[in-house]
Amino acid sequence: MGTLRSPTQNPILDAYRYKIFRQLILSGRPVPTPEQAIELQSGPRSSRQDPALWSVLTRTRNAPEFCQAWLRLQCEQVTGATAALLLLDDGEGHFSSAAGWPDGHQDLSFLAATAHQALSRRTSFIDQPAMPAGTTQIGQPIESEGRLTGVVVVELKRTAADIPAAIRQLRWGIGWLELLFVRQQSAQDATKLARTGFALGILSEAQQHPAFRASALAIANEIASKLDCTNVSVGFSHGRNVRLIAMSHSAVFSQYSQIVSTIENAMEEAADQNASVAFPVTPGTERRIALAHEDLARRLGGAAVVSVLMTNGIKPVGVILLERDRSKAFDDPTIETLEAVAALVGPGLETKSETNRLIAGRAVTAIGSGVRALFGPGRPAIKLGTVAVLAVLGWMALATGEFRVTAKAVVEGAIQRSIVAPFDGYVASAPARAGDIVDTGQVLATLDDRELKLEAARWKSERDQQALKYSDAMSKHDRSVALVVSASLEQTAAQLSLVEDKLTRAAIAAPFRGVVVSGDLRQLIGSPIEKGKVLFEIAPLDAFRVILQVDERDIAFLTEGQQGTLVLTGLSSDAVPFNVKVITPVATASEGRNQFRVEAAVQGVAPLLRPGMEGIGKISIDRRSLLAIWTRSLIDWIHITAWKWLP
Repeated sequence: MGTLRSPTQNPILDAYRYKIFRQLILSGRPVPTPEQAIELQSGPRSSRQDPALWSVLTRTRNAPEFCQAWLRLQCEQVTGATAALLLLDDGEGHFSSAAGWPDGHQDLSFLAATAHQALSRRTSFIDQPAMPAGTTQIGQPIESEGRLTGVVVVELKRTAADIPAAIRQLRWGIGWLELLFVRQQSAQDATKLARTGFALGILSEAQQHPAFRASALAIANEIASKLDCTNVSVGFSHGRNVRLIAMSHSAVFSQYSQIVSTIENAMEEAADQNASVAFPVTPGTERRIALAHEDLARRLGGAAVVSVLMTNGIKPVGVILLERDRSKAFDDPTIETLEAVAALVGPGLETKSETNRLIAGRAVTAIGSGVRALFGPGRPAIKLGTVAVLAVLGWMALATGEFRVTAKAVVEGAIQRSIVAPFDGYVASAPARAGDIVDTGQVLATLDDRELKLEAARWKSERDQQALKYSDAMSKHDRSVALVVSASLEQTAAQLSLVEDKLTRAAIAAPFRGVVVSGDLRQLIGSPIEKGKVLFEIAPLDAFRVILQVDERDIAFLTEGQQGTLVLTGLSSDAVPFNVKVITPVATASEGRNQFRVEAAVQGVAPLLRPGMEGIGKISIDRRSLLAIWTRSLIDWIHITAWKWLP
């Protein structure tokens, strides 16, 4: 195939037609004849003689101007065209008039039926209406990326109509409309990108401050600086009201001043309408009430104000209010940028607000979430768990059990005898030690008696000498001497008796059968001991007592004669019964708590019981509900705390 040359002298149109021609070849569609190809490249003479229309297509960004130029070019290239209408999607699913030919202001409603049919069928539609007679209407739908974006309808004179050529021309010309859509989408993407970059910059500045109010102040300062505002205020929702929390370039402000109240009223006006509000109004906000904003603008000396909502994705959480000079009034693109900023910073501010407020923030949120999970739809596991807990609490409130006071306990002998050193001396032997069971009279230890024996011999010799002197005085009938010697003899006898008594006590014996509780002199053989020093402690094996350390919170429940049960660490399988005998009215500090000493007597015979054993004792008080028993400590703590803090 030879090279096709274009007589149009329009390189853009040549490139576009070459592209369409190449696509037809690659797609397998019928290839135009050489005459049709030349006509495709050259076009009607009227188009070549109007380069201004091509200039509009290649340069303008104004959609109405573009559409009007495009429709005129198409109609001039379609033989016999008398009227045409272009309908485009307005973005909300409605098709409205974008251009008309030969006059965009004339009534072209007679083409609407054909446009509707083409849109419904999404394919080319040909109609020959009765009026006006002798005409044919061609409807060609416009699609972009699989989406129906519009329709073009052209009316032809029936006698001069080349319908296939007209349809082909319309299809090829739709590519220029796609160029318009690409331009519009590119402009929208650039605007969104710039808006997103601006919003991310504000968000980045806000995230540098962990505190709620500091973050809000940073947002206000950054917006005021970048948008040339005289003042920016940030308010946050508190119930149905909006409270001012930050003002740009103002670390402190009076919450009760008149201007703050006016700003909060304007914020609440926007929050109530759940939409942005501006004064002076813009095309995008003209249907919204702006009385509070007008009042604020008047108080500020005729300023321009706008409020945008901060949301968490579900509901409004705050409002950002901006102030400017009237000469720099806000427009819709600026408001859209502010809405993007508010949508980004809203969730972060709400999170910081809840973090900084425990009672009014996280606690309320947690309670609300729990109530919704319990009474709202779904969440069967939580509902079943709640029912189970309530059932257990109900059973605890109705069921009764034995109320018992628990305390640490230690076993002691009912009689505990201390064996002390009878005189100063030295340990000679110590056959017994703690833990040994001894019989009555069994030697526990002996003291060195060698010095006592020598002393006893000396006093015996002295006694014998005194006895001879007494006998001599009596034989001489010397009564005065006899009386003196008699007194000395009695003194010597007393000293001898004392030494002999010490000799008898040098062997320390057990006073009764029992167990040695404490004492071990094996390491003290030969060491001196002082008179009165406790050497051993012995307790009987047939009589014991239990010493209970009762907490001061439980002592009020105890009375003498109450029954109890003791379980010892070494005898955990056997319970030893006891009854309370003595309640000591003196508390001692132990393990950080005040405890009272309570003595109890062991009932019955416990062969394996030994003094010094420790365990846990429980004293029976009465029968109460299980709920009252298990919550007793908590209720006592609540009573004490309430008494401490309440007036």
